[in-house]
Amino acid sequence: MTPAERRSQLYSMLGELPARTNPIRVISSSEEAKPGFVLERLLLDLNGEQPVPAYFARPLSGGRRPTIIYMHAHGGEYSIGKAEILDGRTFMPCESYAAALTRAGYNLLCIDQWCFGERALRSEAATFKLMLWRGQVLWGMMLYDCLRAIDYAVSRSDVDASRLATLGMSMGSTLSYWTAALDPRVKVCIDTCCLSEYQPLIDTGAFDIHAFYYYVPGLLNHFTAADVSGLIAPRPHLSLAGTRDRLTPVAGLDAIDGAMRRVYADHGAPDAWRQSRYDVEHIETQPMRDEIMAFLAKWL
Repeated sequence: MTPAERRSQLYSMLGELPARTNPIRVISSSEEAKPGFVLERLLLDLNGEQPVPAYFARPLSGGRRPTIIYMHAHGGEYSIGKAEILDGRTFMPCESYAAALTRAGYNLLCIDQWCFGERALRSEAATFKLMLWRGQVLWGMMLYDCLRAIDYAVSRSDVDASRLATLGMSMGSTLSYWTAALDPRVKVCIDTCCLSEYQPLIDTGAFDIHAFYYYVPGLLNHFTAADVSGLIAPRPHLSLAGTRDRLTPVAGLDAIDGAMRRVYADHGAPDAWRQSRYDVEHIETQPMRDEIMAFLAKWL
């Protein structure tokens, strides 16, 4: 199959999704000045089913800018969601992404995912079960909103649609690389602390650490994690992981890195893939953040 056909196949496994042609509507918006940037508080109609609260952070000076589609983490802290870009997390002790990225000249868009932040209306388990009854998949609905968030971003006059990146940690890491795999408009992908091949997760029992969001019916019959990640090639992709993180067993990191090195070499872009390992658990450290910022500066 061609990459486009594989993307279509992957998308088709995500359950019954709303039409991608449905109009996007800004239900409400407001903004406030923050130290060094402007924060817009948005309520978006992305899916026609549930309004989606979002933050859009932009530098104080105007103009069309490269834009990061930021995916927040899970961590079992359902009340946080998009607020992660302002307040960080216990496992993300570095400077807030809103401050760091806007100072570097980027816009930043982050939505509340299903079950998180202002969308914590039902438990994740209850949402997963109800969606299954309706022929939907929670992961598919999350990804649908991420793709539609890109549709919203590129409609803005202050977004350079030719320079989009996805970025996230943990659950956000997986959302980051799946969104980039499904949407060629994403020019750079950065994932932190989650990209591992599936079989080592099964072998170690670590797959059971993931919450309900992670599971797509029948996925293993058609795709490995490397197959999904490979759909990003030859676009630049940085994957960071902790060697003491149970969600990224070393065998899973080895499998991904070997497969991606081959894929990117076949595309004639060996320098566009990088896997960086740190001697840490499930945490983003300052050296990891420094590498993320350098990768964005180089490729976006």
